[in-house]
Amino acid sequence: MAIERTLSIVKPDAVAKNHIGDIFARFEKAGLKIVATKMKHLSKAEAEGFYAEHKERGFFGDLVAFMTSGPVVVSVLEGENAVLAHREILGATNPKEAAPGTIRADFAVSIDENAAHGSDSVASADREFAHVLVNSTYLGSLFLHE
Repeated sequence: MAIERTLSIVKPDAVAKNHIGDIFARFEKAGLKIVATKMKHLSKAEAEGFYAEHKERGFFGDLVAFMTSGPVVVSVLEGENAVLAHREILGATNPKEAAPGTIRADFAVSIDENAAHGSDSVASADREFAHVLVNSTYLGSLFLHE
């Protein structure tokens, strides 16, 4: 098994509802180590850069507005096959399709306000780290592959 690092974001809806601890507990219970974490308020530019792959889609503006509507908690998770393990803990993007006991099934209210983000590959994690961690003195010093 490969030790990986992945990016996790607890989104504004879950932060506002005080679900951070519950979500972190699930990561740790599944064997993922939280190696760095920071609460921050994404700027419009950070959110637009982070979600640039969706720029041409109709939901882009609403997504950026949502992600900048309140603080998020950005974390680096580490563990065996961390990307896949994290995505399994999150559940399907649409909480109506998410398996019972997953974060999105338990904490999300809609496909738009779905509680958390997880990188979908190691390559995506590398790209995403650059967008949300570059300006952080502490987190910016952590690289996916040391």
